[in-house]
Amino acid sequence: MSRQKQKGTRLETAVMQYMQWALGDNGIHRETLHGSADVGDIGGVYYGGEPVTIEVKNTARLDLAAHYREAEVEAGNKDSVLPILIQKRARTGIDTLEGAGGQWAVMTLETLCRLLNHGLPLGPDDAGGGEP
Repeated sequence: MSRQKQKGTRLETAVMQYMQWALGDNGIHRETLHGSADVGDIGGVYYGGEPVTIEVKNTARLDLAAHYREAEVEAGNKDSVLPILIQKRARTGIDTLEGAGGQWAVMTLETLCRLLNHGLPLGPDDAGGGEP
């Protein structure tokens, strides 16, 4: 296994363990690869009955646009409207719960509003997404 793949696996495992601990749910797991139909890196996470897609990146170069696009594509593969990117935070370790919990969680304002609205449709005429 390449060094970069090992770094990614370590972060995915730390994120999974943190989420299991924080949410009290041992059903949260690392996803297996699905090729071009990948569904994110962490599975078993739901909000308001809807699946949440979590993409995890441990890269030296911060490329939020490309990494978040990947999370959105994988959310589409999973039929999820809640894509979230977990990005390794520079100089923040992952060997403790505090460190794992200190990683960046990135989402669009729409995704944030869906979470704050308990997964319910947004605005007076939301039919599952789109523009205001």
